[in-house]
Amino acid sequence: MSPSQRLRNLVEEIVLADQVGLDWFGVGEHHRPDYAVSNPAMSLAAAAIQTKNIRLSSAVTVLSSDDPIRVFQQFSILDNLTQGRAEIMVGRGAFIESFPLFGLPLDDYDGLFAEKLQLLMAVNEAEYISRPRTKYLPAIDHRGVYPRPYQGKLPIWLGVGGTPQSAVRAGKLGLPLALGIIGGEPVRFAPLFDLYRAAASKAGHDPASLETSLNVHGFVAETSQAARDIYSDPHNEVMTRLGAERGWPPATRDQFDAMSGPSGALFVGGPAELTDKILAHHEIFGFTRITIQMAIGQLDHKSLMNAIEILGTRVAPDVRKALGS
Repeated sequence: MSPSQRLRNLVEEIVLADQVGLDWFGVGEHHRPDYAVSNPAMSLAAAAIQTKNIRLSSAVTVLSSDDPIRVFQQFSILDNLTQGRAEIMVGRGAFIESFPLFGLPLDDYDGLFAEKLQLLMAVNEAEYISRPRTKYLPAIDHRGVYPRPYQGKLPIWLGVGGTPQSAVRAGKLGLPLALGIIGGEPVRFAPLFDLYRAAASKAGHDPASLETSLNVHGFVAETSQAARDIYSDPHNEVMTRLGAERGWPPATRDQFDAMSGPSGALFVGGPAELTDKILAHHEIFGFTRITIQMAIGQLDHKSLMNAIEILGTRVAPDVRKALGS
């Protein structure tokens, strides 16, 4: 599929997600030939004025290899276009292509992120910025950053992939935590939420006021069998290809089906099965948001649009009703 067609499909997906009552749509940042989006804010802006209620976010912005002021400006523009529906989810990234592309040392993977996150938070708090030169960033002498967000401040979520240190950092900073899980049993990751809330409390933040998100891979169709049949091949093709780069064994259908079970990492099934799995994991984690990455690999656009409609009209209402929200 050409980048042009994928991006046009993406806009249709975002607009439909808004129409069927979903709360949030996130778009990742990649610098690889098999992904169409290298700039999440620009991609989201294409759908911004065609939507009315849905919140639009990166998932994630690879802040380590970007300019935090430019990131803020891009999402502030998106926030003004949507009249207060933009968010930023930042992370260190699951891929490394952006570092050599922008001439950044991969050895400084975490240091770059830490400094740039501090600057992003500072710009979000105040119109004018003054700060001394640091190891990775130049000095700024009382400069204004524009435009300011429509909603006053942009929600900044910290995306983490399972490391305790990242969960603790989010808690210390008082940032909402988005935990990505793509393998294993999700229950094993529950202690990270405990670490996050403990770190937040120790730093003087009220853990009860902080939002948390579980970010998983999954798919929904009219029946559980249909969902597995549609989603398994694209999902396994991507995981096998990435595994060849990272030393994982090839993904198999048996593994996929096992991971789609009640305790597995894949949230795949019919509407009732998916609803039950979401509610069961809410009991474990107590998250305030769950996001489901359905657009994996060469997934048929019609099937994806149908999944978005089912998620918005059948799964989400049942989850909200069960949770009283």
